[in-house]
Amino acid sequence: MQRREWIYGWLLLLPAFALLALFTHIPAVATFWDSFFSTPRGRREARFIGWENYERLLDDPIFWKVLTNNLWFALGTIPLSMILALAMALWVNQQFFGRGFLRMAYFTPTVLPLIAVANIWLFFYTPGFGLIDQILGLFGFAQTNLLGSPDTALVAVMAVTIWKEAGFFMIFYLAALQSIPPSLLEAARIEGAGSWTTFRRIVFPLLMPTTLFVSINAVINSFRLVDHLFILTGGGPDNASSLLLFYIYETAFRFWDTAYGATLTVVMLILLSLLAIGQFFLFDRKVHYR
Repeated sequence: MQRREWIYGWLLLLPAFALLALFTHIPAVATFWDSFFSTPRGRREARFIGWENYERLLDDPIFWKVLTNNLWFALGTIPLSMILALAMALWVNQQFFGRGFLRMAYFTPTVLPLIAVANIWLFFYTPGFGLIDQILGLFGFAQTNLLGSPDTALVAVMAVTIWKEAGFFMIFYLAALQSIPPSLLEAARIEGAGSWTTFRRIVFPLLMPTTLFVSINAVINSFRLVDHLFILTGGGPDNASSLLLFYIYETAFRFWDTAYGATLTVVMLILLSLLAIGQFFLFDRKVHYR
């Protein structure tokens, strides 16, 4: 009977394992293997070249440019989107008229298609005719080209990302807030704790599992942005707004250098793995599971 239940359990897990292996593990191993070969062109087959692609990567100035962009992009979007998400969740977790409408308004950017979001913000950013320039013009400011300037292009893309992801992370924080036992908050109020003390000593520590989950997702999202760049900047000007995954796409599918694209992908996967492991070690002692 026990053996039968064991077989039945593994059969239930088999479809998930098969999908995970087919679309995650096998492609990852194949990408790692392809990074040691040259790109096949026409009748010329791929040949084993060892570490040449990785040596090329170390000498590639565009790679270091987009990697630096991606690090600044992550540092700019992750903290702000998480802080905004937590603030919005705390607000809409309270009782007030129109709370459901406000929740919907915060979450709406998340369900919009990425291309639609990019086109909406492209209208905002259009020099002279866009909403931002129209508002600034009322106060006598000159026209701006936020997407066309190397100094502001990446920041403009950051604003779009924060606007879209804050509502997504808010849902997780809101669910976590609603799972906190009301008796803990009532006990804190009886003991005379203020709102800030209650949040710092009770609410925020209980939100740490959610914060860990959200932070890992935020890191992954900050390295997989492609759609917005297609519409808003195309990675320009002069790679000022190009990010690592967008550079991988261009290398592999626009310039058809699939081997070097595989090398870039391996580096990105290693980087994301190291960041995720680092986050687990950083938050491990601060996470309180109930």
